[in-house]
Order: sequence, then C-alpha cells, then structure tokens
Amino acid sequence: MTINERQDEVIEEFEMFEDWMDKYEYLISLGKELPLTEEAKKIEENIIKGCQSRVWLAADMNDSKIQFTADSDAIITKGIISLMIRVLTDSSPKEIMESELYFIDKVGLKEHLSPTRSNGLVSMVKQMKMYAIAYSSKV
Repeated sequence: MTINERQDEVIEEFEMFEDWMDKYEYLISLGKELPLTEEAKKIEENIIKGCQSRVWLAADMNDSKIQFTADSDAIITKGIISLMIRVLTDSSPKEIMESELYFIDKVGLKEHLSPTRSNGLVSMVKQMKMYAIAYSSKV
C-alpha cells in the first residue's frame, strides 16, 4: 500500500465521525493500540524536539523500507504519532521524503489541535523526514 493510499484510508475513517470530540476519542484509541516501544529506544536522542509532551521516535530500515516505532507520555499525542507511523512506516526513504502529507489538513488535525500540539505535529513530520534523508544514503 502506498503512502497516499494509507492517507486516503485515514481520511475515510475520520469522515465517519460527526464532531471533534468523537475524533479525539478515535485518536486516543489509536494511541492505545500503538505497539509498545522497547525501553531501550526511549532515550534522549530519540525525543522529538518541539513537542510539548515527551515523544520518542525511532526508525529502523529493513529491506529498503523504514519502520518507525514511537511512544509518548500524552495519550492524544500518542494517537497523533500512531497516525504518522501508520501513514509512513514500511515506505522507502525516497517515498517518505517526497510525500505530501495532505491527510493532516483533510482531517482537520492542525486546526483542531492546540498550538503546542500543532507545533509538535510539525516536529514529528520533520523528524520522520530527517530519518528518511539519513537512511536514503544507505540504500
């Protein structure tokens, strides 16, 4: 499945909810479903700078595809990073670097998040793309 196909899937899921309270609940449930991150990856160098809450993001490359793992100490933030992982994981560095993440605006994430969470989301995207740039030299 491509990044755009995954984005379209996320957009479709968010369209099922009438109001933002339901969408927040959905984000929280996504955060609860995020696979646990190894404690060894919860280190200072994996913390995303610019997030109000603590968010750890790690990336590994297998078969020329990047797999992301993450965790957060805030449940909504955990839901947001789980969405980002779902859309970008198992993609090549090139696909991630070239991706236009339109689902963020289509589902209304930026406009319905507090300014600090919105800044955190931008930092998450930036960090994931930085991992893709770093891994692109190893392909």
